[in-house]
Amino acid sequence: MPQFATDPVALARYLLRCRSVTPAEGGALSLLQGVLKSAGFDVHRLTFSEPGTAPVENLYARIGAGSPHLVFAGHTDVVPSGDDTAWSHPPFAGEIVDNALYGRGAVDMKGAIACSIAATLDCLAEGPPPGSISFLITGDEEGIAVNGTVKLLQWAAERGEVFNHCILGEPTNTDVLGDMVKVGRRGSQNGTLVVTGKQGHVAYPERADNPVRGLVALMGALMYEPLDSGTANFGPSNLEFTSIDIGNPTVNLIPAVARARFNVRFNDNYTHESLRALLEVRAQATARNFIRWHIEWEPSNADAFLVPSGPFVDMVVGAIAEVTGRTPVLSTSGGTSDARFIKDYCPVLEFGLVGRTMHQVDEHTPVADLVQLTAVYRKILEWYFAYADTFRGPDREQRIANSE
Repeated sequence: MPQFATDPVALARYLLRCRSVTPAEGGALSLLQGVLKSAGFDVHRLTFSEPGTAPVENLYARIGAGSPHLVFAGHTDVVPSGDDTAWSHPPFAGEIVDNALYGRGAVDMKGAIACSIAATLDCLAEGPPPGSISFLITGDEEGIAVNGTVKLLQWAAERGEVFNHCILGEPTNTDVLGDMVKVGRRGSQNGTLVVTGKQGHVAYPERADNPVRGLVALMGALMYEPLDSGTANFGPSNLEFTSIDIGNPTVNLIPAVARARFNVRFNDNYTHESLRALLEVRAQATARNFIRWHIEWEPSNADAFLVPSGPFVDMVVGAIAEVTGRTPVLSTSGGTSDARFIKDYCPVLEFGLVGRTMHQVDEHTPVADLVQLTAVYRKILEWYFAYADTFRGPDREQRIANSE
């Protein structure tokens, strides 16, 4: 086994030097494959693709047999660095300056992957676990997310893999390590509001029907009244328009069609179907018979979900408090993550580094946070397998049957 593999800082530096900008693998998964295989893991590299999409490489590695089975999940792909000259330190050099590690992916989320592997290898040095540990690593989280975790999970299920619990290393903390754990996420729904009018000359509006008027009216109707005031475990749902597209290069021409794209982040008040129905009722109440409109709904794979309280949540919170001295807030805030796929296979909690600089120029994390996060993951492993009987649960089919 490479000596650097047990050092989260050294392993993170090697990962940051891999230009794994979505969907490129960039050497990151190859590095992890070598580390995990040398540690005794059964490692699989899988490439998935669909027509019209770039193929994506993924990795699954497991050691041990039976349950309880704890999965560490994450992604090695990163967003582009932008203008490299705007960075104080090269985005793919993994430099340490003033006790902070700089690089694209330091926070989101190569740093957490390095910490989970270092913690696991330290755990395995004491002997095999009374169960299984695996790594589910994708190269498609920052992209369109169709050739990554969702298909890797399907592949694992088809070969009989059963997961009991998962830790996803997304950067959940807001200010300091240990201040927040994600126990769920809101759902997400995209749509395009389309209003149809009649093209004509701006000097003769009576001969035309300007769809911009209708678009503005309907946008106001959808945005004016709050969707809800939140629920016990989720903040309020919100609808945001993100673009208005008329495609009219001529200033004296009334267009025939006007469009506006929007996104809704919704809580457990709604399903996709009930949310769509509500918005269409609101739009129709304003449009009545005067505006010709429709909404083009995009398929969505992000439902609102919540991991219920219980031994797993308590154990993870306790481990974080033991190491950091902070009791984290249980949160469902923020955007979507690959947890939206994992939750269909096992309970999943998200805990990683502080996310303040993720996706920014000069993304970085304190070296001390990498060391401390490794200690948190190590404590989770220790307690998880110390109380293995507590975390052995029904298989996936039984969980689904119980929920019906």
